[in-house]
Amino acid sequence: MSDTTIDNTIHPIEGRYRTPEMAAIFTQDAKLLRWMRVEAALAQAHAFVGNIPQEAADEISKKASLTHVKSSRVKAIEDVIHHDLMAMVKGITEQCENNAGNYIHLGATSYDIEDTATAIQMVKALRVLQTSITNLLTFLIHQASQNKDRICVGRTHGQQAIPTTFGMRFAVWAAEMDRHLDRIQEIIPRIAVGKMSGAVGSMASFGEKGFSIQQKVMEILAKEYDFPLQPVHIANQVVQRDRHAEVLNFTALVGGTIDKIARELRILQRTEIGEMFEPFSKNQVGSSTMPHKRNPHKAERLCSIARILKSNIIVGIDNIGLEDERDLTNSANERIIFAENFILLDYMLHQLTQIIKGVEFNEAAIERNLNFTHGAFLAERIMVALVDRGIGRQNGHEILRQAAIQARKDNISIKAILQENTTISGKFTEEELDELLKPENYIGTAQTQVEQVVAFLTKKYSISNK
Repeated sequence: MSDTTIDNTIHPIEGRYRTPEMAAIFTQDAKLLRWMRVEAALAQAHAFVGNIPQEAADEISKKASLTHVKSSRVKAIEDVIHHDLMAMVKGITEQCENNAGNYIHLGATSYDIEDTATAIQMVKALRVLQTSITNLLTFLIHQASQNKDRICVGRTHGQQAIPTTFGMRFAVWAAEMDRHLDRIQEIIPRIAVGKMSGAVGSMASFGEKGFSIQQKVMEILAKEYDFPLQPVHIANQVVQRDRHAEVLNFTALVGGTIDKIARELRILQRTEIGEMFEPFSKNQVGSSTMPHKRNPHKAERLCSIARILKSNIIVGIDNIGLEDERDLTNSANERIIFAENFILLDYMLHQLTQIIKGVEFNEAAIERNLNFTHGAFLAERIMVALVDRGIGRQNGHEILRQAAIQARKDNISIKAILQENTTISGKFTEEELDELLKPENYIGTAQTQVEQVVAFLTKKYSISNK
């Protein structure tokens, strides 16, 4: 019997580019539950200030759950009334007993509920990212420490520069992830805000108790969700979208760092370089037609998805300019861009963590590339040393520039060329020249810098570097 199961999913997030923990925050059920919990907090706030009976507020709180209100029922109501938030209100109302439903959504406008729920969603999502970034940081620190002495060619403009270490590369990436973790701490207080102020933000529908109701709603939700949710200082019908644009910009910044790391992995995995590789499983296929291929497809995937995160920033910034006290031009796209950027970014972080954890080195290729220029990539070191031997820096630069050109043109070692140069030959013995041309003798404070970064980060995040 053939398998007739049909996959009706559309967006790749649904089955390909997601992590369960982050995806769970953005499901329709999760959104509905957050909306209902804000409604429950509003009812409790009304009861607190004496506007409605406590029994009614308790009944609303009890029924504002997925046990009593199903997404399918809310969707059926929405199909009739064409308003998703009001469909939720009706969904709770029809479950409430003793006329408690009469008090649901009292004085509120849709975005009192939705924006407050969105703040909860974003803080929960940022906390997941915080964990994922910290996990990636742990492996970057480990690789930095393990490879602080692994010398390799440094490159600028795609050309060989002077020696560096793989530890330096990992430490630079780790320090960048540390800054992203700092950014999360700075962003959360600005996005962890809700509103309960009515149609244009004037609190007219709540009367003189408006401030008390808004404050109480946030206190109730802060306790329920275990983070400091604050009321906005002032808003119109919506929480202003500069806050949300900042969060989107943050996700794109982290995506940019991932893109940078993935690009470097792709470059270093090129056949002609071949120094460092993403993991490749025993049965993995590199190409459908070329059996020999070992494509860096995981790193390429990260670079590809990063473009989505960056492009969504434009939408988020456009959402800042809503007309008058509000319009709906932000609403439809936010259903897409918030979920995309958070779910995709968390997936990217998990994927990069696995790559960094299992990265492979080709020692032969690393050594080959260190000798690729026949010593010419250490010309700077000789130039600096010449100053101590009485040759001016500019004169030394020109001598070494010409020598490097000849070494490349004739495919011979720069040492041989310099030994034939009368200006140079009398300044160094052959042994001294050999020492100057050893890559391991020209990595400056690279090892110390890595050790300092590793020590700082392991202490800051209480990470065990073992």
